[in-house]
Amino acid sequence: MAHDHHHKPIELTSVSNAFIIGIVLNILFVILQAGVGLRIKSLSLLSDAGHNFADVASLVLSLIAFKLHKVKATEKYTYGYRKTSIIVALINSIVLLISIGIISYEAIRHLFHPVALPGKTIAIVALVGMFINGISAFFFFRDKDKDLNIKSAFLHLAADALVSLGIVVGGIIIYFTNWFWIDAALSLIIAVVILIGTWNLLADSMKLSLDGVPNNVSVENIKKAALEINGIINIHHLHIWAISTTENAMTAHLLLANDISIEDEQKIKHELKHELLHQNIHHITIETEREANNCNDVDC
Repeated sequence: MAHDHHHKPIELTSVSNAFIIGIVLNILFVILQAGVGLRIKSLSLLSDAGHNFADVASLVLSLIAFKLHKVKATEKYTYGYRKTSIIVALINSIVLLISIGIISYEAIRHLFHPVALPGKTIAIVALVGMFINGISAFFFFRDKDKDLNIKSAFLHLAADALVSLGIVVGGIIIYFTNWFWIDAALSLIIAVVILIGTWNLLADSMKLSLDGVPNNVSVENIKKAALEINGIINIHHLHIWAISTTENAMTAHLLLANDISIEDEQKIKHELKHELLHQNIHHITIETEREANNCNDVDC
């Protein structure tokens, strides 16, 4: 049996700094946006403030998950606390879905009972939010394809910037036309934007929580790569799962030819291990067997 561990962690210091910057900037903006929204009774500003607050909560939870990721494994938690990043991604998606329901309810209610609003104030506040969210998203851009929580943070902040741009336009339209119903309509659009961004996050985090094969791993490619190695006849009892949003694990049985020596077996394992690293597999456990004692039992 070969049991290999290979770690290629993200630079957590820069990621932590990005989260802290995003949290501080967005907390300040949520206070400003909610305060102005309550004062002028703008549902679009209040909805966006609620959305931004949910994102702040997500950033805080994600930062905690990254800190826990650095905690060493124990006898009771042999993989450490890496899976907290998956749990946090799932919580984030559920929180956002709840916010969608609240925003939609209030938007529909205000759509039929619009109130007079100062479009200029709405546009100015939203413009501030667009710049804050844009700057915050920039700090996550480099590592967005390396981790589910970082990708989530980037997409949320980028979507917030686009939503703020829409509110800017809406505020300008209200200022020149007095079409106050646009405020509620923008809130519904915000809800749809959140839903689109959240649905994939929910599906991905739910899949990883149930130990489904991660999206960045192809079972077919792994089988193909294994069978291309000289000496491997078959690969079966293949199990792949995520132990965090950045690391994947795999166990498998290799069926080798009867004439494979112990030395050649080690070379085969080493070659397969090297190939699996390119297939985004970081924790590998392999059992080998010969044709003469081929294991056909699913529990062996």
